[in-house]
Amino acid sequence: MAHRIVAIITGGLVAVLVLAPLVTVWGWAQTGRAIGAGDWAALRFTLLQSVLSALLSCALAVPLARALVRRRFWGREWVMTALGAPFILPVLIAVMGVLAVFGQNGLVNRALGVFGVEPVSIYGISGVLLVHVFFNLPLATRMIVQGWSRVPAEHLRLAGQLGLRGWAMFRVVEWPMLMRVLPSALGIIFVICLSSFAVALTLGGGPRATTLELAIYQAFRYDFDLAKAANLAVIQAALAGAAAVITVMISGHESVSNTCDRAVFWSHDGWPAAVWDSLWIVAAIAFLGLPIAMVVAQGITGIASLGGSVWWAAGRSIAIAAVSTALCLALALPLTTRWGEVIGTAGLAISPLVLGAGLFLIIRNFANPFDWALVVTCVLNAVLSLPFVLRILRPPAETIRVNYTRLAQSLRLGPTAWLRWVFIPRLRQPLGFAAGVTAALSMGDLGVIVLFGTSEQATLPLKIYQLMGAYRMDQAAAGAVVLLALSLGIFAICDYWGRRDVKD
Repeated sequence: MAHRIVAIITGGLVAVLVLAPLVTVWGWAQTGRAIGAGDWAALRFTLLQSVLSALLSCALAVPLARALVRRRFWGREWVMTALGAPFILPVLIAVMGVLAVFGQNGLVNRALGVFGVEPVSIYGISGVLLVHVFFNLPLATRMIVQGWSRVPAEHLRLAGQLGLRGWAMFRVVEWPMLMRVLPSALGIIFVICLSSFAVALTLGGGPRATTLELAIYQAFRYDFDLAKAANLAVIQAALAGAAAVITVMISGHESVSNTCDRAVFWSHDGWPAAVWDSLWIVAAIAFLGLPIAMVVAQGITGIASLGGSVWWAAGRSIAIAAVSTALCLALALPLTTRWGEVIGTAGLAISPLVLGAGLFLIIRNFANPFDWALVVTCVLNAVLSLPFVLRILRPPAETIRVNYTRLAQSLRLGPTAWLRWVFIPRLRQPLGFAAGVTAALSMGDLGVIVLFGTSEQATLPLKIYQLMGAYRMDQAAAGAVVLLALSLGIFAICDYWGRRDVKD
């Protein structure tokens, strides 16, 4: 009974944190003026880059996933594990890596210069698409590999016995599987790219490459036109909400698992197919690994010369990550039920800037919102990480309740004893992983803090962005290496705590 009361209170709190800013934004939008031609252009660009990002990511993921399924090679498990790394990678690291490879003075343009070819600019839609594919190609690949793992081995053996190769194999075996998996992958990536902010902020190419998120930020920070920002926020919320609902509808029977490896290795096409698959795997490793290697190579020597403001910003980021993680887990533990996950996932359909804009409008009635920047950042990081944490924690939590509730009742364990002696110890492994994901996401966040933050309250991602804006790229690269080390380090520490001395 006590657990249900806590769950109801927690669910109500999460609902208020999501709905109150949304209702506030809606109220302001009713009094605002109609949006202009530039804002409609931002809407069109938002839809265009989201559609193209989803299509490109999935189109490239199909041959890559096919290669990973068809080939058995040394280090394959490491490649599959590395495909999950971009999820916790700070966006700014990817942006700086892409600039190091494809930017004005990057490797690609220097190579083109050798042959007398004019340099290529990646500011605008090309840069936005590059970074989005960098982040979402691994996600789409894992989903398709997971789809392969659900193809019965008997189908593949029968196809081999019948001599199916090439187009016949694709049409009879692969195409039906792709039609089940690809709609889900396209929808999920579309929703992710729809609310992308940091990429457009750093690589957007002016008015013709402005997203709705960026337009909201500009209306707040530069014009202080709250009514216009509220109007844009309502459009963004409606768009993201509709996309999320459609995605849930088309992906109801497909899920992404951490275990993508009940893979059935097969190939009947000889050495040309082996060479083709190898090229895809090597190209993917280079595309995902080279930008990160470039950032580390450029910045590692400059860490010692970083100023005190950068280290203070790093300290704030660690503190925010710790508070956000603790708050997120406190909200998640009572909500590890089916209806609790539904409530906790509500924040996934709402843009961080929309929630931030609503909280800004609420706080300004009784205080200076900029004084609350770090508090708001902690709260929103926790709420926005909640869907991922619940997805990690709910299945094992329900198993624990099924297996141990009756025993706990027979021993007359109270709520505190249940948590201390049964629930938390049995849940520690996924709890550590969930804490690591939340902390890493919070460390690299550049969404809400850039709306509220000031120079005195800058986190490490915001400080790196400010250094990039001042064209101090060496210091920005050094700060990026620190951010990368902190993000991966805090994830590894939390995950190790969860796995250490765990006994079934």
